[in-house]
Amino acid sequence: MNEIILIKYGEIILKGLNRHIFEDKLVNNIKNVAGDSAKVYKSRATLYAEPFEGSNIELIVSRIRKVFGVVSVTRAAVSGRELDDIAQNACAYLEKTLTDAKTFKVETKRADKSYPIKSPEISREIGGAILSAYPHLKVDVINPQVQVNIEVRENGAYIYADSEKLSGPGGLPTGSSAKALLLLSGGIDSPVAGYMIGKRGAVIEGIHFFSPPFTSDAAKQKVLDLAQILTGYTGAMKVHIVPFTKPQLKMRENCPEEHLTLIMRRMMMKISSIIAKRENAACLVTGESLGQVASQTIEALGVTDDAADRLCLRPLIGMDKEEIVAIAKNIGTFDTSILPYEDCCTVFVPRHPTTRPKLESIKQSESNLDFDALVKEAIDGTETVIIEPKR
Repeated sequence: MNEIILIKYGEIILKGLNRHIFEDKLVNNIKNVAGDSAKVYKSRATLYAEPFEGSNIELIVSRIRKVFGVVSVTRAAVSGRELDDIAQNACAYLEKTLTDAKTFKVETKRADKSYPIKSPEISREIGGAILSAYPHLKVDVINPQVQVNIEVRENGAYIYADSEKLSGPGGLPTGSSAKALLLLSGGIDSPVAGYMIGKRGAVIEGIHFFSPPFTSDAAKQKVLDLAQILTGYTGAMKVHIVPFTKPQLKMRENCPEEHLTLIMRRMMMKISSIIAKRENAACLVTGESLGQVASQTIEALGVTDDAADRLCLRPLIGMDKEEIVAIAKNIGTFDTSILPYEDCCTVFVPRHPTTRPKLESIKQSESNLDFDALVKEAIDGTETVIIEPKR
């Protein structure tokens, strides 16, 4: 029996006259992940992926359900439009589901209004056939264990059970918003922040600050592995690796200990802003959450933002750690994030960092550095890696 993949989207429907732009972007993104395994097209607020012969349909589904903009993905049987064909295919395709259930109902959507039989009658006929084939079942139109769905369209009928529907991330398709530069550490928070902004349609690039020998090659690889996981959702991603050892050593030698973290963050924001401008990224993205650590108080964030020349988005700002961890586990970054490798943010951590800093005081401390020269040297030494999604 032939199968097709039905792909539903959500808030794109609300986009009014611009809706087709978002739909076309979503179709193209799905085509990119499906590759040469399926034909992808749009019809009546539903997207379809028809697997080519010999394709791995489970793999296609697993890729499509990560695409931003997709709300649900469902494998469905393809049937002829005659009631006998629909009934026979429904009983065969859903055999295991119906055998294991006690109650069911049939819901029909007649997308082709020229079809001569109306939806309630189709549901009654298919429901009767299912009862004949599975006499242990009872009909429950309020709270059935299994809802059998029939969609009658111009070129055939599709059959699936609600229980077989897999959720997608929702949101808006990648590329429907501007580019964003994600400050990507090896921790739990920043990959989640990238995911959250990617979900709003932004194209994501990463920037990582690397401080050998205080941070190892394994720590850098961990960050690239996190980027690799994110590409399953965002598509290919550039990651800019910035050498940061010299700036950190200079800060330790010349600046008050309690100001080290904030001066470090300010230099990161300055470097990120310059690279964002070079890469045509409209904003910076960080994984900061209000009050989580000393550098994430309202006052400290204000001091940090002063060093950036563009918008800084913090999608996790109101989340607690448990909420962030739950998302990290859901998107598959958590196990990599907790691998025990240092990142540069944990190097030279002050014992008593200032939590309510004054901008003037921090600027006075960083005046002990040749700030602009250190920034330029770090940017000149930056390495860019392109991470492609696994296929």
